[in-house]
Amino acid sequence: MNLRLPPKRRLWPWLLWLGVFYSVWTGIVLAGGHGRLLVEHWPIALAMALGSYVAGSTPMGGGTVGFPVLVLGFGMPAGLGRDFSFAIQSIGMVSASIFILARRQPLAWAILGGALFGVAVGTPLGLLFVAPKVPDLWVKVLFSVLWAGFGLLHLLRLDEIAAHQGMVEFDERWDRAVGAAVGLVAGATAVAVTGVGVDMLLYTVLVLLCRADLKIAIPTSVVVMAFASVVGVLVRTAQGGLLPEVFGHWLAAAPVVALGAPLGVFVVERVGRKPTLLFVALLCVWQFLWLLWDEWRALGWTGAAAAVAAVAVLFAAFEKLNRWGALFAGERREAAHHRRLPPLHEEEG
Repeated sequence: MNLRLPPKRRLWPWLLWLGVFYSVWTGIVLAGGHGRLLVEHWPIALAMALGSYVAGSTPMGGGTVGFPVLVLGFGMPAGLGRDFSFAIQSIGMVSASIFILARRQPLAWAILGGALFGVAVGTPLGLLFVAPKVPDLWVKVLFSVLWAGFGLLHLLRLDEIAAHQGMVEFDERWDRAVGAAVGLVAGATAVAVTGVGVDMLLYTVLVLLCRADLKIAIPTSVVVMAFASVVGVLVRTAQGGLLPEVFGHWLAAAPVVALGAPLGVFVVERVGRKPTLLFVALLCVWQFLWLLWDEWRALGWTGAAAAVAAVAVLFAAFEKLNRWGALFAGERREAAHHRRLPPLHEEEG
């Protein structure tokens, strides 16, 4: 397999994007005299060096690192973690998406198209009607449960998932409908509340139900999360703007993620996706355990048991999806086998 970087002439849209972004970012820093602000927020820039690599190399947005760092680590409000996720992914994951499209990497276009539509409808509805009603504690629990389920799935099914080749082909209308359903539900719930999630859920449908190759599923998840983040920023701006505290964190981390997420897209082809996914899966389980310990006084035995039960239910849903995928893949293989058989003839005599 040729893993060399494609010619610059193919990457010109991405290089142009970087030139525009860094010019604007430099202008903001110099015109506003924000040098001290950059120094004050260096920890989030360091954290997002890892977060941006995760964003480009796995089905997890950079906010998957940014959210727990700010909310679980620094004790900031969950709304700040969500707004920061939108803001930083609108740079890092958009940069990675432009890089992916410029390199002409394969994407699950039909299901992606449906998901983009679902996100465009679901995210504004969720930000308007769902997110304001969810208490801070349960935002943290929702985030932790989603990613704990993802981590558990990969700890137990990683070899099977990594072995997929190509993708099971369904009717395009079916693909678009499934994508739209995932985008609508995830946009109105996980994305609106935590700033991440539609990437993981769409990826899960692709690898479990559609048996998609990781080289298709991960880039597709990156593109849908980039779009969801831009939608989130636009809706939050229309609502009165992102929380003011986001600016300093964004200013420090944005120049890191603009290069870090595309770097994750490229580097993962050399080191392989399995080691990265295994590492991230362990982090997902660890952050759930950390939440239970850190919020024990607020959760108590009842809340902790409910959170553990939610992870179990989510994992059971993933397993059900996996069984459906195996069934559909078997039916497709059987149908393809019959199409290859010569026509049957009646015996003479």
